[in-house]
Order: sequence, then structure tokens, then C-alpha cells
Amino acid sequence: MKLASLHHGRDGRLVVVSDDLAWCAAPPPMYPTLQSALDDWERAAPILEGVALSLAHDAVPHARFHEREAAAPLPRAFQWADGSAYVNHVELVRRARGAELPASFWHDPLMYQGGSDQFLGARDAIAFHDPAWGLDLEAEVVVVTGDVPQGASREQALAAIRLVGLVNDVSLRGLIPDELAKGFGFVQSKPASALSPVFVTPDTLGASWQDGKLHGVLSVDLNGAPFGRADAGTDMTFDFGTLIAHLAKTRNIVAGSIIGSGTVSNRDAGGGPGKPVADGGRGYSCIAEIRMIETIASGAPVTPWLKPGDTVRIEMLDNANHSIFGAIEQTVTAS
Repeated sequence: MKLASLHHGRDGRLVVVSDDLAWCAAPPPMYPTLQSALDDWERAAPILEGVALSLAHDAVPHARFHEREAAAPLPRAFQWADGSAYVNHVELVRRARGAELPASFWHDPLMYQGGSDQFLGARDAIAFHDPAWGLDLEAEVVVVTGDVPQGASREQALAAIRLVGLVNDVSLRGLIPDELAKGFGFVQSKPASALSPVFVTPDTLGASWQDGKLHGVLSVDLNGAPFGRADAGTDMTFDFGTLIAHLAKTRNIVAGSIIGSGTVSNRDAGGGPGKPVADGGRGYSCIAEIRMIETIASGAPVTPWLKPGDTVRIEMLDNANHSIFGAIEQTVTAS
């Protein structure tokens, strides 16, 4: 089952979307928003599945679904917690500044609490402010949970995953060092992120969803050229069950919480840092990573940060080359 939200008020209007992303149908009135369905998932899910089945058989009133008209599936959420499940990415960050990777990073996930009061739609612009702020993209996988009790096990956490999607977790790299130096985490360096047009239930993903990981090539294009082709299921040190259980260690997690994987990152076939797509590698899911590799190789980065006019496209295709979640396609505009 695939779900989306059309622009309507602050929280959007929930629609059920066909598997090919061509059509959408409204659910019954008791579920006007995605959050309302998540709050009542045990009853809502079978009803929404029925709408999806009727939509597939042309047995329910429906309309064309246009990705460009979609809001974020959750325009605002009760929680946004972003992990860093791909330790390869973290290791490169530290190597570029001459710091060793603590051994604990391989068994204790990194995670920060992000701003969840606004998520951008997949076609909304990325605001550019100051070149010194170092505007970057970050292509990631996200999941949406139901209620998760404090102290939940990995298995309980996995069972609480309701939906899977993609995010462009926009970062301002130039602001990050000073914020981290305060010892209190990200605030100004993390503006609003953009979500994929559609979120999908894990069962709909079939074999692509295994053991709390989404397997498949996460395609990132920058200004129309291939920039990243990393496999989201490869080199993922911490699966989503582990990330959610980590978050739930000292708190309850409420339905509608969004958990991110962190920047998807693959090593090359020889185990070293990834290579550009143009050189036969899997490329990168953020600009910071290629700049780190450039710094390690030659002492200074070459690839520039995002600037007005740049375009970013993030998408994942299934085995038949059909878009699973729709595409995040954003242009950087001067604010």
C-alpha cells in the first residue's frame, strides 16, 4: 500500500496511491490525514488496504496523482530523529579532519533530534542564504513508526514500522562545526528536510525490505548527472530496528515518529572510499562525502556546495524500473 498527502491545511489530505503512482483515491472521512490513520493503525490499515485494492480494480472514485501536487506525506510530525547507520560515512568525516573513529561507533548508533514542525514536499525549493553556510543534500531512507514502548527490543521496534520512504535531509555544513563545538548538537545547521511524495508499507516492498533494511539503489542526480548510486542495504551497520530501539531506550515513541537512516554510503569494491559514478563507482549521497575523499586524497576539497540554480533528484526504482516512492526533485533558489 502506498500513501501520500495532498496540500490541504497544515497536515495535508490523505490519499491512497496506486502502485504505479498514476492514480489516487480518498479514504473514508474518519481518516482525513496520515497522522489520523497512524493513530488508529490497527483499524485504519485494513480499511486503507481495501481502498488500495478497489483502486487497483478501478472500483472506487479516483483521480490522477501528480507528484508535483503532493505535500510531504507528513507535513509535520511528532518526532524526527535521524541516525547515522552508515558508519563508513562517519569514518570518512573523521578521517578528513584527522580524527580516529571511536570503537563504540560500531555498536552504539549516533542519533540527533531534528526539527519536525515542517517537512517540505518533494518539489519544494531548497532555500539558499549565505555561501559560507555550505548548503548540502543528504539522501536517506526513513521509516514512520507506530507507538513504541520505552525499552522496546529490536524485534518490537521492527514490528512497529508502519511506512518507509526517502528524505533529502538538507544540511548547512559551514554551520555544523561551531554548533558541535558547543557540545549540544545541531540546530541552525539543519533546516527543513524534504520527504518523498509517497510512503510505502513494508509488505509492499517485498524482498527489497529485509531485516529492517531497504535494499535497492538510491539514485541521486545533481544537475541532471548521476552523482550517487549507492545501495541502501549495503554497508548499513545499524538496521532500523536497532535505531528505533536505541531511541526508545529511555522514552516512549509515539505513532507518527519519523526515523532516518543517515546519509546512505557505500565503500568501493576494494573496501576503500567510494568512487564517483563517472569512474565506475557507486558515487555519493551527499556532497560532503566526496569533499572528504578529495581532502584525504589531495589535502583540499574541489567539489562546490549547492548554489542557486542547482537541481537535486533522489529516487529509488524497483526491479521493473518503476519509481517506488516517487522522486524528490528540488531546485536551489535564492531566498
